[in-house]
Amino acid sequence: MIRLLFAIIGGVVLGGIVHLVSVLALPRIATQDAYSRLASVTKENAVTTLPQTEPANALLPFMDPAFAMAVCRYDLAKGPIKLTVPVSQSYTSVSFYTRSDVAYYAINDRSAGRRVIELDLMTEAQHEALPEEEDVTSADRLIIDSPTSTGLIVLKALAAEPGLMAQAQASLAASNCRVQTDPPAAPVKGKR
Repeated sequence: MIRLLFAIIGGVVLGGIVHLVSVLALPRIATQDAYSRLASVTKENAVTTLPQTEPANALLPFMDPAFAMAVCRYDLAKGPIKLTVPVSQSYTSVSFYTRSDVAYYAINDRSAGRRVIELDLMTEAQHEALPEEEDVTSADRLIIDSPTSTGLIVLKALAAEPGLMAQAQASLAASNCRVQTDPPAAPVKGKR
């Protein structure tokens, strides 16, 4: 009876270990992750609007048909990224993901408090290389440190009604994701 109990406990522990290892390893060994799926239809360091979601053409899993979506596939090896996203009438969100689909930052129009979401995306090394006076993060300037040099920025705009989808798509089409050629401008002291 004791042997049977030890065999059952050993089986449950071994099964738990195998399950945990497979669940944690799957994102690293999967070949059709979001970055790979979008690589063929997007340009690097540019905003690409995605087609309206239908069950037959969903590029990414769990896409909501009430949202217009756009993606910026970035590579920070070429320099920091300047992202500008005009806010739509209903709701706009911007989410940041590493190359291995780990979300590390998100912002929406309510928390930005402005008509345009503007931010600088860079690696920690690029952030540390900024001159001291330019390293000021304020409400006027938001700097996001990316844990990896490549990844995805997902832009979403809500169309509260089906007739507003064209307006939500136009808002995202006006977004800009580009490599900064000159260093980010330092905020002007004394002005708001």
